Amino acid sequence: MFMGEYKHNIDTKGRLIMPAKFRDDLGERFVITRGLDQCLFVYPETEWHILEEKIKKLSLTKKDARAFSRFFFSGATECEVDKQGRVNLPHTLTEYAGIEKACAVVGVSNRIEIWAEAAWESYMEASADTFSEIAENMMDFDL
Repeated sequence: MFMGEYKHNIDTKGRLIMPAKFRDDLGERFVITRGLDQCLFVYPETEWHILEEKIKKLSLTKKDARAFSRFFFSGATECEVDKQGRVNLPHTLTEYAGIEKACAVVGVSNRIEIWAEAAWESYMEASADTFSEIAENMMDFDL
């Protein structure tokens, strides 16, 4: 399980140090793709395959299912961490997420999210007032 929030910078070659606490659970190979809310989603291979199977079951006759599948898979890239703990983020993905240098790397249960630091801070600030309301609505899920 991934949890916690870490701040890192991307170097001039597009490499990001993956937090040490995340590396073991990520495994040797993992997948990074476009996420929702203009961040990047990072999945260990096992979680990626589970998600892949679910998306494959979506009906090709539904326009939204086709659009989501294209969005999700076209941005996906298989990655690995180098000996220094860095991962090379493809330019197309950093461009999508608006990541130039400063990043927030966030553990979210079965995945990691990589945000432009300013976007993460804006998201947290904008959402702070609604977390209580969200939590109240989540009571239906017996949390």
